[in-house]
Amino acid sequence: MENLRSPPSLFDEVPSQENFARLERETLEFWDSQRLFEKSAQNRPADKRFVFYDGPPFASGLPHYGNLLASIVKDVVLRYWTMRGFRVERRFGWDCHGLPVENDAEQQLGLKTRRDILEYGVPRFSEYCRGLVLRYTEEWQQFIRRVGRWVDWSDQYHTMDPEYMESVWWVFKSLWDKDLIYEGYKSLAYCPRCATPLSNFEVNQGYRDTQDPSVVVRFALTGAENTSLLAWTTTPWTLPCNTGLAVNPAIEYARVRTRSGEEFILARELVETVFARGEEEISAIEVQPVDALLGKRYEPLFDYFAPLSDEGAFRVVAADFVS
Repeated sequence: MENLRSPPSLFDEVPSQENFARLERETLEFWDSQRLFEKSAQNRPADKRFVFYDGPPFASGLPHYGNLLASIVKDVVLRYWTMRGFRVERRFGWDCHGLPVENDAEQQLGLKTRRDILEYGVPRFSEYCRGLVLRYTEEWQQFIRRVGRWVDWSDQYHTMDPEYMESVWWVFKSLWDKDLIYEGYKSLAYCPRCATPLSNFEVNQGYRDTQDPSVVVRFALTGAENTSLLAWTTTPWTLPCNTGLAVNPAIEYARVRTRSGEEFILARELVETVFARGEEEISAIEVQPVDALLGKRYEPLFDYFAPLSDEGAFRVVAADFVS
């Protein structure tokens, strides 16, 4: 019987122990040598563009995991539209404004307060920040290339460039001309040391778990002498704006009569917690039907919005999110 032999392979033999990092570097070098990114844009019609507005990173800090994840997602989307035949030019930019670089400059200059900055001189301080803001660009370029993301480094923009700031003002002026700008009020986190509002990102940088006290508040029912609803909250600073109370129809409520003659309505399973002394302070406990509570009025804790009572405020409503 003739011996069977495997046909010659059309592919190079794959070693059992491959160096994937080396393969990635070889792939990146091949992309660069063949200028594949540039060709991916140049070979597609200029009148068929896919425009992507990328939020620029801070070059005053090193890349982190969040940048890694966002970069890969952005690159996947843009490669998809490139494969769809669109011309995708990926201009890269740098965010040069904000507190991170200012905080870094303050630490290096030994400045502690806004007064220190004014004494040092705002122009000198701004120029010092300009010298810091782009110090990690080389690390960023290496990072972006290493994760395989295609971007155009030849036409970078910086938010501190006058041309960029003028473009932002042009957009704002265009919105103003179209009557799309209005003046209003918004609550913002504020840093008293920096004397400036804080963005959500900056607020989250100082996030930490802490133990906050909760409070139980009594709301006197209108027309029911010595009867109050008890409400638990971990955000007591919202109480001055309170205009409604909610009960969950799926929760069993109780009416507790104390030996002092007062009556309190609360969740049945919390009676022992709230009235820890038990029979020493409780004279009777009755079931409180939820339906009988709905629509009941109660007295506002503060009189800031008392006139809204005629419009339906300060009433008990049903809500399934109450726990």
